[in-house]
Amino acid sequence: MATIVVTGASSGVGLAAAERFAARGDEVVLVGRDPGRLATAVERVTAAGGREPAAFRADFESLAEVRALADQLRAAYPRIDVLANNAGGMVGEFRRTGDGLEATIQGNHLAPFLLTGLLREQLRDGRVVNTASRAHRHGSPDPELLAGDPERYSSWQAYGASKAANILFTAEAARRWPEVFSVSFHPGVVRTNFGTGRVTRLFYRYAPFLVTPEKAGELLVWLATTPEAELVDGGYYVGRTVTRPAPHAGDSALAARLWEASAKAVGN
Repeated sequence: MATIVVTGASSGVGLAAAERFAARGDEVVLVGRDPGRLATAVERVTAAGGREPAAFRADFESLAEVRALADQLRAAYPRIDVLANNAGGMVGEFRRTGDGLEATIQGNHLAPFLLTGLLREQLRDGRVVNTASRAHRHGSPDPELLAGDPERYSSWQAYGASKAANILFTAEAARRWPEVFSVSFHPGVVRTNFGTGRVTRLFYRYAPFLVTPEKAGELLVWLATTPEAELVDGGYYVGRTVTRPAPHAGDSALAARLWEASAKAVGN
C-alpha cells in the first residue's frame, strides 16, 4: 500500500485521481483550499476506497500555510511514495500575494516547489508527478520578475509561464535530486470549472472535445504507478508519450536560474 499525497484534490483531475488511488487500496492524503469542497471530496474518496482519507487544508497563495502543511505531513507520514502536485489555477487580474509574489506563479509553481523541497526526505526513493499543461507554450517564466509586472500582465501568459515553470522544475529536480523520480504531464483540456470570466468557464464546462477529469486522473495515476524503468526521469508527458516541450520549457539554463530564484523567493 502506497502513501499518495494529492494537492488540488477537492475537485477535477485531483479528485478523480484520488478516487482511483483509493480504489487501488492506496493510502490517500487529500490537500485542498476550500473546506466545503474538501469535505465533499473526503466523502467521495471514502466511497471509492472504503475508508476515510486524511485531509489537510492549505491556501497556496500563502507560503506560511504551505510550510504548515509540510510540517503536518512530515509529522504524520515518515514516507510519502507519491506527491501529486496538482493544485493550480488562473488568476484573472494582476494580484500580488501577501508574500509579495505574483499570484499565478506562486500558486502554480512556487508553492509546490516549496512543498516538494520540504518533503524531500519523505519522498526519498519516491515520486513526484507535476500537473503541467500544453499552455506552457504561451508563456515563459522570468526568474528575475517573480513579483510580476502589473503593466504587462496577461492572465493566459501568466498561466502559461507557470505551467512552463512546472516542466522546468520537473527536469531540474531530476538533475538535482536523483533519489526522487519526477515527471510532469499535460492532462488534456479538461472539463472543469477552470479559468476566469464567464465565456472561459463555459468553454471549459461544455465544449464537446474536452477530456473528462476521470480520463485525466487516470493518466496521473498511470504516471504515479508505472515502473520507473518504463518512464523518463524529468520527462514531460502528453498522454502516455514522453514529449519535447516548447524550447523555453526545455532550456536547462533557464531551469537552473528558475530553481535558484524560486529557492530565494520562498526562503528555502
